[in-house]
Order: sequence, then structure tokens, then C-alpha cells
Amino acid sequence: MTIEKHQHVVNISRGLVFNEGDQSLPGEAIETKTVGQVTVDSPVISARHVNVHYGEKQAIKDVSIDVAKNAVIAFIGPSGCGKSTFLRCLNRMNDTIANAKVSGSIRLDGSDIYDRSQDIVQLRARVGMVFQKPNPFPKSIYENVAYGPKIHGLAGNRADLDEIVQLSLRKAGLWEEVKDRLDNPGTGLSGGQQQRLCIARAIAVDPEVILMDEPCSALDPIATAKVEDLIDELRENYAIVIVTHNMQQAARVSQRTAYFHLGDLIEVGPTEQIFTNPRHRLTEDYITGRFG
Repeated sequence: MTIEKHQHVVNISRGLVFNEGDQSLPGEAIETKTVGQVTVDSPVISARHVNVHYGEKQAIKDVSIDVAKNAVIAFIGPSGCGKSTFLRCLNRMNDTIANAKVSGSIRLDGSDIYDRSQDIVQLRARVGMVFQKPNPFPKSIYENVAYGPKIHGLAGNRADLDEIVQLSLRKAGLWEEVKDRLDNPGTGLSGGQQQRLCIARAIAVDPEVILMDEPCSALDPIATAKVEDLIDELRENYAIVIVTHNMQQAARVSQRTAYFHLGDLIEVGPTEQIFTNPRHRLTEDYITGRFG
């Protein structure tokens, strides 16, 4: 189905175009269609008409969105709105849920990631994941980072592996803190350090995209600031998708923001515009704290 563009307002299969002069009364039903800039030039990931069902329950409803290179896109919305469910579609993590069914099209560099010929292990190397709670392996700091390059054959010898580990820890802003204790358990690090170790582990296999599901929700403010600074540095080399319940964090770290509501993608566009001049009534209500 063709995606129609009219003055940066995009309507996907819903049949109505949002009226920026909407004067709907509080409590009146509002059409949940997508407005904003769904498409980007040369996207790394392009999703079209994605639906997700858990058994009889539909969790994602006809979502279309692009993920841009060298940029951060934040998924925001109230709890249970589908933002984490959609994030997990992007590297097929929903495959691990027995009753999950995903339909539609998600393409990585033009290739359908749900094609039967797709190597899921390779896909998850190209689209890395950082979870809400730090989850280092019960191994040394060195082995946590070296594990991925080893199983994917990215290092020809120990010297190559040492170089990958050091570079990954440097990119994650952790090298100076751990370089003298690489043989110590990764689980012995502080929470913020563990999360940066997990980021180092994700980038050690040279991904194109990094997915982050509430990566700072378990961290204190100082550790959160370090991870946010790291995200800003990493976007120079990776496309990053972050799910966050923290609107201030979304405003700080992202260039584009997508607002989800009850499984629908309501609005997507430049972060500054979403937060200062949202085009959809539902987005405005959430941003201004009327609900959520």
C-alpha cells in the first residue's frame, strides 16, 4: 500500500488526515492514525504495515516506520503501548515467545528479516540488543566482550581478539575503568558499568543497529548520564533505537521520536517538533501530562 505524504502529514491505511486545527472535546474519540515523517532517506531499517498478535490479543497495529543511519530514534508512550514489543520485532526477539505472530514487512538494508532463509544468529549480530536490566555473562570482563567475536569468527588470532576487546571497551567508555582487571567477573562491576559492558559486548560484533530497551531505568542519575553521553557518541557509527519511559531522556538523546498509543504508532518526526509542536492530539496529551 502506498504511503501518502501531504505537507509532512502521513496517513497509513486509516482513511483520514489529521486536522491540525482539531478542537475535539475532552473524552471524544480521536482517530488513531499516524502523522509525521515516517520515511527517511536510505533507511537502515524499513518497517511497513507491521502487526503483532499474542494469541488473540493484538499488540501492534499496522505500524510503518523507518530507522535512519547515524541517528537515534526514541520510542515513547505509556506502559503497555507496544513500544518494546515493536522494538523486539526489529531483531526477531519475539520469535522466543511461543504465541507471538508478526506480519508485515521489516527490511534491513533492503532484505526481509523474516524471510525463511534469514540466519537469525547473524541478524542479531547486525542488530544488537541492550536490555533494561544489565545482563553480563557469568564470565570475565574480557570474555564478555570476546564471546561474540569468537563465535562469529571475527578474530583470526589472540592479538586480533585483544584489539577488538580493547576497542569495544573504549567505544563503550569503559576501558580506563577496567583495563587492569579484565580477568575479573563482569558481574562484579557496578550497575552502570555492567550496562556499558553489555553495550561493549553488543558493538564487539560490529552491528549496524543497536536496540536499547529502557537501558537506564535500573541506573542511578550519574550512571544514566554516562550512558546517555555514550549513546550520543555511538550514533556517529550506528543507528540506535531506544525505548524509554523518560521523556526528558528522549529529548536529550534522540534526533527523531515516535509516539505509540495502545499498539498504534500515532506520530513520528524530529524530536524537537514532537516535544514543542506535536501534530496529533494524543501526542500532545501525553507530552503535556494529561495521561500516561
